[in-house]
Amino acid sequence: MNSYVLSFKDMKSNNLSEVGGKGLNLGELSKIEGIKVPDGFCVTTNAYKKAIEGNSEINVLLDKLSTVKAEEREAIIKLSESIRNIIEHITIDKGIEEEINRELLKHDDNQGYAIRSSATAEDLPHASFAGQQDTYLNIIGKKEILNYIIRCWASLFTDRAVTYRIQNGFDHRKVLLSVVVQKMILSEASGILFTADPMTSDRTTLSIDAGLGLGEAMVSGIVNPDIYKVRAGKIIEKTLGNQDFQIKPDLNGGIKEIKISERNQKGVLSDIQILELASIGKKIEDHFGAPQDIEWCQINNEFYIVQSRSITTLFPLPDVTAGKNPRVYMSIGHTQMMTDAIRPLGMSFFEMLSDSSMEKIGGRIYTDITHDLSSTVGKKRLVMATGKQDPLIQNALKNLTADKEFMASLPKGKRNIKGGIFTAASIKETFKIYKKNNPKIIEDLIKEFEKEIKDTRDQLEKQSEAEILEFIKNDRKKLYDMAYHPKMLGAIIAAILVNDSINKKVEKWLGIKNAADILTKSLDNNITTQMGLSLCDVADSIREYPEVYQYISGNPKDDTFLEDIVKLSGGVDVKRELMKFFDKFGMRCPGEIDITKERFLEKPTQLVPILLNNIRVLKREEHYENFTKGKEEALSKRNEIILAIKKLPGGRKKAKKMAENISLLRNFIGCREYPKYYIVCRYQLYKNALLRVADQLIHSQVIKEREDIFYLYFEELYEAVKTHKVNYEIIRKRKEEYIRFDKLTPPRIMTNDGYVPQIGFKDRQIPAGALCGIPVSTGIIEGRARVILSVEDANIEEGDILVTQFTDPSWTPLFVTIKGLVTEVGGFTTHGAVITREYGLPGVVGVENATRLIKDGQKIRVNGTEGYVEIIG
Repeated sequence: MNSYVLSFKDMKSNNLSEVGGKGLNLGELSKIEGIKVPDGFCVTTNAYKKAIEGNSEINVLLDKLSTVKAEEREAIIKLSESIRNIIEHITIDKGIEEEINRELLKHDDNQGYAIRSSATAEDLPHASFAGQQDTYLNIIGKKEILNYIIRCWASLFTDRAVTYRIQNGFDHRKVLLSVVVQKMILSEASGILFTADPMTSDRTTLSIDAGLGLGEAMVSGIVNPDIYKVRAGKIIEKTLGNQDFQIKPDLNGGIKEIKISERNQKGVLSDIQILELASIGKKIEDHFGAPQDIEWCQINNEFYIVQSRSITTLFPLPDVTAGKNPRVYMSIGHTQMMTDAIRPLGMSFFEMLSDSSMEKIGGRIYTDITHDLSSTVGKKRLVMATGKQDPLIQNALKNLTADKEFMASLPKGKRNIKGGIFTAASIKETFKIYKKNNPKIIEDLIKEFEKEIKDTRDQLEKQSEAEILEFIKNDRKKLYDMAYHPKMLGAIIAAILVNDSINKKVEKWLGIKNAADILTKSLDNNITTQMGLSLCDVADSIREYPEVYQYISGNPKDDTFLEDIVKLSGGVDVKRELMKFFDKFGMRCPGEIDITKERFLEKPTQLVPILLNNIRVLKREEHYENFTKGKEEALSKRNEIILAIKKLPGGRKKAKKMAENISLLRNFIGCREYPKYYIVCRYQLYKNALLRVADQLIHSQVIKEREDIFYLYFEELYEAVKTHKVNYEIIRKRKEEYIRFDKLTPPRIMTNDGYVPQIGFKDRQIPAGALCGIPVSTGIIEGRARVILSVEDANIEEGDILVTQFTDPSWTPLFVTIKGLVTEVGGFTTHGAVITREYGLPGVVGVENATRLIKDGQKIRVNGTEGYVEIIG
């Protein structure tokens, strides 16, 4: 076997370092009986190393590149271009050229080849590197082939490839490049076959993208392919694409576009071909032992496979042994508006808030609902409860429970989901609240909570590092009791029930839809709204002092943020306003239910984009003007409704009851924000104490840095404090897993074998092409979409509509400046829904894949009354 060229048929499983992931997979594919793979060979990494060895210029540039961070775009562009220029002027060694020529002589001189890169860190189980290096099609002639091999080598240093390696922690020197040289198939059709659905992580559904001609048009995103879905050997869905042209090989080499005169009404593949291709895919998946992303092409009614790699974006399966019976898991993150990955310590504290058993899957928390679904009562309660929290979970459950055969297979046992907010005690308090309608009940309860927080702070400060974890362990009941206090839950339930009652009756009597949306504007007793107003006060303070504004507009540092501000003109005044904010809200942050997340007080620069937005979009004290205006609108709507009801038969009695209900609604609907606020207050006390523990463990050389404790579960940390020992390899491994898990999209509902029920809406009358969601706040608004995945990236202008995955209380200050809201996650009672109603903003939540389908800067129309979003420009 030679050292510079290796044919597919001669490859062995230990050749990864020589031919890279793509090359090795082609070698494996060519050995599967019944799978047709176009013949070819790999120019090995030995050839690449030989080509660049001893090049001092490249070594110097690689040294510089090793210090660059992913966000340093200019440095990446400059250094990458310099390295590519050097490689592109390399002359291939004669020995390498001879070996390549020997392989080419086996085929006709006019044979066209596809020339692709195959990196040694490519097409691996957790990093595909798909599309990071270049591919060249229909290359004809020895000279051209050698030229494009060199260009493939150079493409190891495209900007996107370099950035991807930095983001995924790959050493530039250790990633080497092999080049695949493979016979071209003059495809009549081509596409991608996923043996599991990459969008939903459903391992029982196979997805095929198919287009006419070569696959390049599809890969480039310039045509819409047909999409076919197959499950259990049956086609369950067909969506025909719209292809105006196709890409075909040119006889003289290279490729060309050919216009398609008539649209294919039947689809690219017949039903028989779809099922044949699906069968091929399953055969390949079985061979590799994992779901595959497969590139295929077809000519003369025969399928050829030109690549297969593991799908790296699938959410992992639960780590359980279920035997013959299936298990069903529900995402807790979706019900809590927090679908990000959670570190182990964060999971432990989340578990303290629940009596239900939790499962840790893919860095998220799920709960096993198998026995709840197999119980008639449990199933009804679960479907009803999820309708308010996340209707898409409810849709998934309805689709799952409609499968009678599946439901019959579920084992019976003790239900896992407890009563939630609907307990005997909370329902009793609901009746009291409804009868008395006295907000003093909640005012007194809040005083109790505030005293308890102060007492807990005082007690924790007295604990030694060795006693802190024991204290927190024993304090769990008080945390739980505060989170589920019957009086607070009673107020929340009463307000929710009255909200629904008002909407139903006003629509029935007066024809006005979602009247409660306007009636709940500008509430006085919403702690989250108070946070938004308080941050606007900080912005008003900053706008008075140009030096402070200039400082925060630059690149302020978290660790010296307040110190730097007080040195500036007006800085003392600004710090005073900031401290008022931090005293009440400094413990909040995005994803705050995870105790390990950095709080506003710990990382104040998180607030800078919001502060700048407020200064840029609002006038001084405009936030209070808007709040007052909203209150006046609510009062006006109340009077309008009462007056109209009085004119109905029996109207005086109905109007009196409606007035009482509206009063109760405004008194208590904001209470839903208090439990989480006080949970987070208590969390911050725990966290401050735990960081003292971390400092002690660092001093004892048990851990290396404070954040290490976040990668231990509470019991593991408890043991580490007792024994002064920890397996640091576990911490290192979990840090890597957290980075990987954080990039994955968790399903709302999944089974232990990877089935993910459909969550889409059925029978909804919406405009063609519109994105369907859940209407949570009335109104229609058009504006520029700002697709924002993190509060820290917020850059809002007048009239912008926020499009994001989910919002929690830390996002509230942004609502002051936006004109509408679209989220992927949420329900009628979740944060974004409540705040959009209070601010009078049209809102649609539960829009599946909104942040992918809507592009930042596009003009969209949000219909918060009917529940859909249109992309209009």
